Amino acid sequence: MRLPTPRGPLSEAAFSALTSPGTFEVSHPLVEQARAAADVLHCDDLQLTLWVAYELHYRGFDDVGDEREWDPDVLRLRRDLEEVFEAELRQRVPTPSVDERDFPTQLREVIETAAGPPLVPHLHRHADRAQLLQFLRQRSLYHLKESDPHAFVVPRVDGRAKVALAELLYDEFGSGRPEALHSKLFADALSGAGLDPGYGAYVDETPATTLAVNNLMSLLGLHRRLRGAALGHLAAFETTSSVPCRKIAAGLERVGLPDVVAAYFHEHVEADAVHEQVALRDICGSLVADQPALAGDVLFGAAACLALDAVAAEDLLATWAAGGLGAAS
Repeated sequence: MRLPTPRGPLSEAAFSALTSPGTFEVSHPLVEQARAAADVLHCDDLQLTLWVAYELHYRGFDDVGDEREWDPDVLRLRRDLEEVFEAELRQRVPTPSVDERDFPTQLREVIETAAGPPLVPHLHRHADRAQLLQFLRQRSLYHLKESDPHAFVVPRVDGRAKVALAELLYDEFGSGRPEALHSKLFADALSGAGLDPGYGAYVDETPATTLAVNNLMSLLGLHRRLRGAALGHLAAFETTSSVPCRKIAAGLERVGLPDVVAAYFHEHVEADAVHEQVALRDICGSLVADQPALAGDVLFGAAACLALDAVAAEDLLATWAAGGLGAAS
């Protein structure tokens, strides 16, 4: 994968510096402009730059040297953008209060009461082929590295939470079979739909809010202080997956896409029904039992996951309502 097309002065300067020899330098005024963005979640320039900074910790870029991953100046820029992003999240997503109930029960309630926009019902009953293909393209940004952000948390927890997280990730990573990697199943779905299965192939058409959904996973996974929030995010992701996947599969079949396209979603109907209980009780419940101070972080991570998913879904539905397919500008 090569660096994406810049979307503003900050990303243009950052990408130029990443591919140039010598010291990485991005002017302070550009960072301050990003910091002052009126709507951080819809700021293409900021979200794309942050996404690229995070991707250095995953697959990297063909046109960026591997040494940039731990370049102190690159990390300084990432930190500055993270501060803006996290501050926006904290403002938009108040942390639910921890009460005296059984913690997994409270976590489930936080997840179940977060009603999102009707994206899944639209995909199930009404979306046409072009809309469903766009949905797949945008989702590819995460699903081609599925569960990698949460894997960063494994060395940061211990005991039952660690064992249960490893158990869940083992399933996500194919249960020992490379052909069953969930990321491979999604790549097969893309190929079956006539789309490019390449990692990051559709970043240039992915809007800021969907980039923000991906950036949230990396923010939480890459910071030890946010390990509780990362696992709360995982619980929300798994708990809200099984039924929607069944409906999305039905929508894909409704418009006549090949069986291999829906197969990815059928796989998650059963798998995520099991993962839901593992994430709620064995991972998050065990973590909070051992470290009660992390309960608020777990609830925040779950709430932030659902809040950003809702914003991205609203934008996609609005684009379709306006008659467009919404390639990023």
